[in-house]
Amino acid sequence: MATEKPAAPPAPRAIAKLPEAVVNRIAAGEIIQRPANALKELIENSLDAGATTIRVTVKEGGLKLLQIQDNGSGIRKSDLPILCERFTTSKIKAFEDLSSLGTYGFRGEALASISHVAHLSVTTKTRDETCAWKAAYADGALIPLKPGGDAAPLPCAGNDGTVEDLFYNTPQRLRSLRPANEEYARILSVVTAYSIHNAGVSFVCKKASSSSSSTADVNTSVGASTLDNIGLLYGEAVRRELVEVVAESDELGVKVRAWCSGANYQAKRSTFLFFINHRYVDCTSLKRALEAFYSTLLAKNTHPFVYLSLSISPAKIDVNVHPTKKEVAFEDEDEVVQLVCEKLAEVLEKQGESRSYKVQTLLPTNGTPTAARTLAGSAATATPAASSSRKPSTGSSTKPAKVAPNKLVRTDAQSQTLDAMFPTLPASSNSRTGDKTREAADDDDRPSKKRKSDHDPAFATQLAVQQAKQKSARVRIAQSECALTSVRQLRKEVVEARHEGLDALIKGHIFVGVADLVTRKSMIQHQTKLYIIDHAAIGEELFYQLGLRQFGRFSRIKLQPPQDLRKLVQLAVDRASGEAAAKAAPSRIVERVYSTLHGARAMLDEYFSFSISDDGKIESLPLVLPGYSPDMNKLPLFLLRIGAHVDWEHEKPCFATFLRELAFFYSPAPSPTAPLTPPSQDQVDAQKRMIQHVLFPAAKQYLVPPERLLKKDIVLATSLEALFRVFERC
Repeated sequence: MATEKPAAPPAPRAIAKLPEAVVNRIAAGEIIQRPANALKELIENSLDAGATTIRVTVKEGGLKLLQIQDNGSGIRKSDLPILCERFTTSKIKAFEDLSSLGTYGFRGEALASISHVAHLSVTTKTRDETCAWKAAYADGALIPLKPGGDAAPLPCAGNDGTVEDLFYNTPQRLRSLRPANEEYARILSVVTAYSIHNAGVSFVCKKASSSSSSTADVNTSVGASTLDNIGLLYGEAVRRELVEVVAESDELGVKVRAWCSGANYQAKRSTFLFFINHRYVDCTSLKRALEAFYSTLLAKNTHPFVYLSLSISPAKIDVNVHPTKKEVAFEDEDEVVQLVCEKLAEVLEKQGESRSYKVQTLLPTNGTPTAARTLAGSAATATPAASSSRKPSTGSSTKPAKVAPNKLVRTDAQSQTLDAMFPTLPASSNSRTGDKTREAADDDDRPSKKRKSDHDPAFATQLAVQQAKQKSARVRIAQSECALTSVRQLRKEVVEARHEGLDALIKGHIFVGVADLVTRKSMIQHQTKLYIIDHAAIGEELFYQLGLRQFGRFSRIKLQPPQDLRKLVQLAVDRASGEAAAKAAPSRIVERVYSTLHGARAMLDEYFSFSISDDGKIESLPLVLPGYSPDMNKLPLFLLRIGAHVDWEHEKPCFATFLRELAFFYSPAPSPTAPLTPPSQDQVDAQKRMIQHVLFPAAKQYLVPPERLLKKDIVLATSLEALFRVFERC
């Protein structure tokens, strides 16, 4: 019986260019996702025009009518023909202008996108013109105001922009929207946020009605302050509970101004209004850090109110990361979040009246109060940035919710520590009495024995001094400005490889201790879980990312005296090849590595501060992390590896492989070639201190952990819940 032949694969489809109208409509759907997005763009245009009065009228949740009237500077008649063409704007002239952007708009896509999914008309008048001009648009072009008429703008009176029949030509989007009352609620939230932030600008928002005297849902006055508008829109009960938070950091180049609720505030849902450089945005790291902060301050099932405005240098912020501009990216995000939480804790500590509480920073070193999420990447409760000891006043009946014992996590540095559970081994002596005396003395010196109570003044002073030293020792590593496309791509790859759950673990962990230097194992705690972590792998990834961060702007480790490059390479080759083969090919390897590094010395010095003199002496090495010293026993191997493993022919692979080898040199992994003498106990202790007080705090601050670290470098040892199940059987 003849077998049937398999069907031939289908022929490949021809690739065709999409019509411009289709492209524009697809792009419009990304930018204008719902009526609230369209209104946000129109409000920002009014504010850019210097308006002091903005009036919004809405019909059927903005789908039938969305009109905005303002007293801004207006649009010139000569600009109306191209007003709704894509990428036409008065805000910027070149891409470099984004680094000094002082306006809301910059892409020139908002009005164009609206015109592709709605019927748009604009009535505008400048101060120099004798009358206003009205124009209608469809698909980015002028159309006649009346059928059969001329498409040119017509003279009239008024100053407004009107959007009608939104999404009339995209039925799928129209069906996916919420009911009209819910869409109107979203519109109100946008108007409310901008009216609070732009105190001094009058905002009115109301539903369209046949009666001109219908009540407005938002109605703020020109002379009102931010706090006045909050009281008007959210109620006097909210206004009374707010405290002002003001902070500034010249080092970070940021100014903070906020109104935040205190310990007595109670609400069933959170309210977060975040403005970054006057732009209404979502900031996940700020939101989760503040939620974590308030979770230890407020009663169960109550949530905070936070209005927060950040002013950051335009050169440090990227506003072009989201189609609707709802998200922005800025430098030193973790440090800014930490600054906000620390200042808020300081203000609330002084402000507390009906409740007395103290603030204890959970992260003891360089860490940031970033959100803690599950390793699966789902949103979860964040690591608290502060813990509080609440004492309800006599007038308050609120009782803190009881936490199950298997969920309790130690967050107070003054409570008893694990070292109280272990006996101190005294030094050997012939006198039993001497042993007991020394044991008692050692036992008394133990930190946990010094803590008579949580309110011991001597210990509190000591703790404050230690925290001040840790804070002053924080290292800030600014990211260098680099125009090389290859470096930008490598930095982007690091960000895209970030694992959200692992990032929460690293930034929210508590260091437990170094378990073993030889096997490169340390232990950390995150919430109720204990992890075994390969500190060498974590360090290697950290040093690679720090190398990318400082590309072209490394500090130097100067070698005194300079070391001979050829001799060091020879030493590495001898160790690697062994005594038997030391007389053959290794000599050619030494010369090849030497000539490669000597020939690339100009590039190495310019980009990596790796200086090699003309006569082959190593004068300086790159300093990747201030306060951290690499193992110089690994220097010969480092030179051999960069000579043999670095791709010197292609730019991007060259930078990537060199930085990987530099990270290997800096990592706390033991040298593959055993040192001549074993390290002393002082050297071992110094390395452990370096890992605990320099490496892991820097990882909290700068590491963007990739998912591959989860495969073998981070292992869950146990959890509090698991230990409770074990001990319940005993």
